[in-house]
Amino acid sequence: MEAERLRVILEEVRSGATQVDDAMLRLRDLPYEDLGYAKLDHHRSVRTGHPEVVFCPGKSDEQILGIVERLRTRASKVLTTRAEPAVFERLRDRWPESVYHSSARIAVVPGNHPPASPPNTRGTVLVVTAGTADIPVAEEAAVTASEMGSPVERLYDVGVAGGHSALD
Repeated sequence: MEAERLRVILEEVRSGATQVDDAMLRLRDLPYEDLGYAKLDHHRSVRTGHPEVVFCPGKSDEQILGIVERLRTRASKVLTTRAEPAVFERLRDRWPESVYHSSARIAVVPGNHPPASPPNTRGTVLVVTAGTADIPVAEEAAVTASEMGSPVERLYDVGVAGGHSALD
């Protein structure tokens, strides 16, 4: 979304609808916004095509809510990773449309902007695990890739101890 926001501001300046000083004020928090306890990388989507993701461990619920609040003002959605169910409950209390992927420990909070054009993906992401103990991390990868616009296929419990299961 950030690339689209920049494009709109530049077009407004070019057309004369916005003065340069006004555009500068609207761009004051690029490339990052400092919340005091976190620096939000609003420029990441311009550099990589993907928004910043909130890694929850080590942050208080209030910090997570504050970060999500600021990120969602300029995104179509915000992903919070390694989010415990209690964190999701706090997110859902504030944004009822939020969705929790319990096996991935990811909460997806809707943002204030419509989704950007579909990402330019290069194929399907295949997430493979050796055993069932790997599924939580694999699900985190699969849900993240899917939420970022990539098609995902899962191949779980291929098995390290017995190669015969992989051949099935």
